[in-house]
Order: sequence, then C-alpha cells, then structure tokens
Amino acid sequence: QVQLVESGGGLVQAGGSLRVSCIYTGGFHSIDHMAWYRQAPGKRRELVARIDGDGITYYQDSVKGRFTISRDNAKHTMYLEMNKLKPEDTAVYLCYTYLKYSAWGQPRDTWGQGTQVTVSS
Repeated sequence: QVQLVESGGGLVQAGGSLRVSCIYTGGFHSIDHMAWYRQAPGKRRELVARIDGDGITYYQDSVKGRFTISRDNAKHTMYLEMNKLKPEDTAVYLCYTYLKYSAWGQPRDTWGQGTQVTVSS
C-alpha cells in the first residue's frame, strides 16, 4: 500500500513563499497522475494543481502564475512551490495520487494526511 507523507507547511506572511513536499513510499505499478488539493475550514476540498504521468500540469485559476507543481521520480517526491501567497491560500494542503498496483488492476485513490499552510495578512 502506497503511503503519502506531506511536509513543509507553516506560517508565512502575505506575499511570501513556501514549498510543500509529498513523499510517496510503497510498491506500485504506475502512477496515472498526482495532485495537490486544499481544504480550508468550512469549505469544500478543492483541486489546486495536478501533474500527469507525462508531466502535463493543470492549475486552478486562482493559483496560476503563483504556484508550481513538480515531481522528482527518482526521489519519489512531489512538490508545490507557492509564491505571492495570499491569506485566502490558508488551508490544509493534501497530497493525492491515482495509481495502479498492477498492470491489470484499476487505478486507486490515495491521500496523504495533509500539511497546514497559514498565510497572515
């Protein structure tokens, strides 16, 4: 079973930068895509950024030009570089992957526990 562990969250002032990381461990056949989601108190979980197996990326409109998602396959790590942070970016950031455990199996969801990012005004 693959496990995802996030790190790098913290408190930062508006306009500042932060990088969160997600290390994935455990055996698997292939990863379809990985993504960062976030959930603020009282709000629904939302997709922030996604990176496909071939490196194609997608960003939520509110973070375009400020956030960058990347992945280092050799280190089994996914990153989210966040610049020009705003108070409305405050949330728990969760790592997600959609992967297959075997060539014939169906892809499955896996989530991390999340890391808190707080942006002060």
